[in-house]
Amino acid sequence: MTVRRCAAALAAATAVLGGTAPAAFADGTPSPAAVPPGLYGAKDPTYDGVFRQSLAFLAQQKADVRPADQAVAWLTGQQCADGAFMSFRADTGKACDAAKLDTNATSAAVQALGALGGHSDAVKKGIGWLKSVQQDDGGWPYTPGMGGSDANSTAIVIGALAAAGEKPADVKSAKAGKTPFDALLTFALPCDDPAGAGAFAFQPDPKTQKLYANADATAAAVTGSLGKGLTATAGPADTKGAACEKATTPEQAAHNGAAQLARTLAPTGFLKSAMPGATDQPDFGNTADAVVALAADGMPQQAKASADWLAKNASAWAKENGPAAYAQLVFAADATGSDPKNFGGTDLIKALNATGPAPQAASASSSPSAADTSESKNDDGISVWWIVAVGLLAGIGVGFLISGRRKNQQL
Repeated sequence: MTVRRCAAALAAATAVLGGTAPAAFADGTPSPAAVPPGLYGAKDPTYDGVFRQSLAFLAQQKADVRPADQAVAWLTGQQCADGAFMSFRADTGKACDAAKLDTNATSAAVQALGALGGHSDAVKKGIGWLKSVQQDDGGWPYTPGMGGSDANSTAIVIGALAAAGEKPADVKSAKAGKTPFDALLTFALPCDDPAGAGAFAFQPDPKTQKLYANADATAAAVTGSLGKGLTATAGPADTKGAACEKATTPEQAAHNGAAQLARTLAPTGFLKSAMPGATDQPDFGNTADAVVALAADGMPQQAKASADWLAKNASAWAKENGPAAYAQLVFAADATGSDPKNFGGTDLIKALNATGPAPQAASASSSPSAADTSESKNDDGISVWWIVAVGLLAGIGVGFLISGRRKNQQL
């Protein structure tokens, strides 16, 4: 879902919270934070600074573009002493706020720094922190200590573990011995669910514990169930067709989720917005994430059809929403064999580069050294729902990881 700045979104989130917005949000927008030098994008980075920077690096890596030293230094400077990342640290001279540590930002940064090479210490510290906050069910929440695990956060942590050379199936919770894949399976809807057979939920409903299909969470969980990260590429052909089977393994759950996404995308080529009060309008970010998920699961036909739809229709959305949106389109193009430098007539890499400091010259864009290649191969309601409220207003054009991770929308 594309996250928009609008008073209506604040009103909807406030209604969910059953309270009122703080004075800082009285006009319907958050108090903006200054965009520091080295950071990609011109919008308030409070809720997505680390995330959008990380996605920008990962997209550039697809085109062998190496970001400016200033941009890399900004990202590495955001890391906390314990290895975690917050969504954004305005003052890196101050210790990180433990209540604002962000599993999604940490996982994205680990993947980006691993792809860059030369940052093995930062990657190792990030992974160490992620392991330290794994929950008993094997999964992760957006903010440790604030609510239960969710499909989106668990999926992106799996991607970080894999990028760092870890085997996610071997990362088990200390008390219960559960793996991240065990957690993802708990979010999978059964095949007899009439509204979303095979889909994934973000989290169980906090009151009824019922699972509701969520396209955003489904795209994330399909990729995560396959043990892949943000830049997943096409996988071997899924020969099971559209059949939904009882899922007892992560691979079976991935197939079911991908089949459900394919069925949902088939009529129009795009996923619809789940923003409260929104009409049936395209959700470009979630559609891009679904393309990657379908390609990763080996369903190239629908993945390519939706990628072609994005190529024809998503340029204005990406221009408005900036680096993370461009990155999502790069990932979708790459996963389906399309050229990100000519995606519906748009050079996504050039447009992305223009949102931040000029990348290093081609001569400096050498591959990581052999010593670094292992990295690239390799709630309580009020606190959590307040993240939903501010996240809905962040003005970020990010799909499954900025939209889905901060909400539990029912689709």
